[in-house]
Amino acid sequence: MSIVEAPQTSRRSGGRAARVAMRAAPLAENIRPVRPGLPGGQYKPLTEAGVRRIHEAALDALENIGLANAPKSGIEIMTGAGAILGEDGRIRFPRALVEDMLAVAARDITLYGRDPKYDMELSGTRVYFGTAGAAVHIVDVEKREYRESTAKDLFNAAQLVHHLDNIHFFQRAMVCRDVGDNFLMDINTLYGCCAGTSKHVGTSFSDPSHVEGCFDLIHMMAGGEDKWRARPFVSNSNCFVVPPMKFAEESCITMEACIRAGMPILLLSAGQAGATAPAPLATAIVQAVAECLAGVVYVNAMAPGHPAIFGTWPFVSDLRTGAMSGGSGEQALLTAGCAQMHQFYRLPGGAAAGIADSKLPDMQAGWEQAISNVMAGLSGLNMVYEAVGMHASLLGFCLESLVLGDDLLGQVQRCVRGIDVTEDSVSLETMRSVCMGGPGHYLGDPQTLSLMQTEYVYPVVADRTSPKEWAEIGKPDLIAKAIERKNRILSEAGGPLFDRVTDLAVREKFKIYF
Repeated sequence: MSIVEAPQTSRRSGGRAARVAMRAAPLAENIRPVRPGLPGGQYKPLTEAGVRRIHEAALDALENIGLANAPKSGIEIMTGAGAILGEDGRIRFPRALVEDMLAVAARDITLYGRDPKYDMELSGTRVYFGTAGAAVHIVDVEKREYRESTAKDLFNAAQLVHHLDNIHFFQRAMVCRDVGDNFLMDINTLYGCCAGTSKHVGTSFSDPSHVEGCFDLIHMMAGGEDKWRARPFVSNSNCFVVPPMKFAEESCITMEACIRAGMPILLLSAGQAGATAPAPLATAIVQAVAECLAGVVYVNAMAPGHPAIFGTWPFVSDLRTGAMSGGSGEQALLTAGCAQMHQFYRLPGGAAAGIADSKLPDMQAGWEQAISNVMAGLSGLNMVYEAVGMHASLLGFCLESLVLGDDLLGQVQRCVRGIDVTEDSVSLETMRSVCMGGPGHYLGDPQTLSLMQTEYVYPVVADRTSPKEWAEIGKPDLIAKAIERKNRILSEAGGPLFDRVTDLAVREKFKIYF
């Protein structure tokens, strides 16, 4: 730790040396004020009775309504475990079957990074924040316009995430619009993510026929299939259902292939309340839970205990227009309520937060991202997807918002950590010495200085100077500072995070667009 030295402004203030702290180097993991996997769970929008009622309603929906459009292979897998195929083509799930599959479902799973220091332990109420989505535009904040996203944009986003401590994983956040061939788009998505960061990566496949070729790439990146299976560092974000209550046939076939290949699965149900999910928030959660419980049966009937994330992602509509409103308070409530359901089942869970309806990183984006991320973190959601970077209700992704979001998530995680009440923290000795014969303030006190790095989180780009100081240093603009930090990180990041031999081998086998 280093303290910025400055002339003493007054005896009472104790000088800037006692009140302005900067990190001279990254802190050791054991003294960082926030770190990946902090336990949440302090906030519970649902009562215990409400959680139980949603659970019972979801079981009733599975038993009486069921899901349509399962692929032939899925029908064989699920009916083989005890599901019932009706004359109407819908698969229904007896309560006992759901309970049996919940009993064997994987819990306390680890999502691996290529670098073990980025491994994420999904247990209890541990919270991790990351990206996700399929934005088709990149936000150009300098021109204040949107343009089509490219493979290079995706790679740059992964590089930024790799260097931003408060973003813990990188799931595909945008579509490579410059890659016309769908198979090569899947390849470039996968390689762009993994080449940019050694944190855990999430991806998806646009067609089941692409899975085999993509696993050829995965095995090349891992150094062999055996090494991949020992530490699978990519998960499959799988929209296995098309709400309301229908299976997505091609995605289900893709899911089966990924399970056989040893890839963790995100069981993703993404209905939109008032459109493809019921308008009442509670019933929107019921439908998402029912759909994901069907996924639990599907996965565990095929491979008991396979690592799967319970991905209830109900979104919100602005009922005046039908448009998605991911930055709303209702969205924050839905996400927090889903976290409680994950904990009820003791399953690793993920949902969406941090989405901005705002088109640019402005004040509206700030409150939309902050409210839902804080509520998701405090609710103890294991995987907070789409936490940073996403604008225009998932249509636009902004690299500068990643940088700003790193600051935001630092503050969010400090809220999740809460207040430490220990014998030392509530000791009156410092208070006694300051008040009785001491200077009458705590500036410069050894206790204050000792806690500057371990108790407090300091933003990197946010401005905390006084108006006078702000004017003296040129009235820095927040967006300009974000652009500067973005450019600095990317200029220093270099090329892909693979050795030259691997990178050349990949580029010889596949056409890479960055």
